[in-house]
Amino acid sequence: MKSEFEILSTIIKKRRSVSWAKMNGQLIPDAQINQLLELAHWAPTHGRTEPWKFLVYAGNARKTFAKTHAELYWNHTPEDKRQETTYTKLLHNTDLASHLVIAVMKRGENPKIPQLEEVAAASAAIQNLLLGAQALGISTLWSTGGLTHSHILKEHLQLGADDIVMGLIFLGYTDEPVKDGIRNSQFADKVQWM
Repeated sequence: MKSEFEILSTIIKKRRSVSWAKMNGQLIPDAQINQLLELAHWAPTHGRTEPWKFLVYAGNARKTFAKTHAELYWNHTPEDKRQETTYTKLLHNTDLASHLVIAVMKRGENPKIPQLEEVAAASAAIQNLLLGAQALGISTLWSTGGLTHSHILKEHLQLGADDIVMGLIFLGYTDEPVKDGIRNSQFADKVQWM
């Protein structure tokens, strides 16, 4: 019987990003999405500011967001820089995903907590969600494409000036085999014992 550490280690090492284009359109029950969001809520947070917010798009709302995102890109990108292929990708990137979750670092009200710590807490919340999805056999992609880091999307979502869109998280299933992970170095190369 595997120990909790062995189970967690396997989940962490097997987690991979799966492109939204490789998802198969099969729907995830909303109850499982809520389970993942509850895991996210247990991320570490300095001063218990809990600086994460998740905007969940399911059903027709996914396609509505994709259309809005594509149009925002088209209307706010200089004509000489906009690309039809980018517009088309943004328009269709939710077609095969079950859910789209926009992860936001919602700045806490305690000015003593540095913004970096709020970003780190929101990132930890996202990682909890991704690992939970892996444990349930759900494919994920944490994307920062399109207008993710643009003030245009932030304004569209009616976020505050100090809030940050951390990424678009596509959730679904895939029929494609998921490749084994690789690292460019050994972990020991990045560790220095004192």
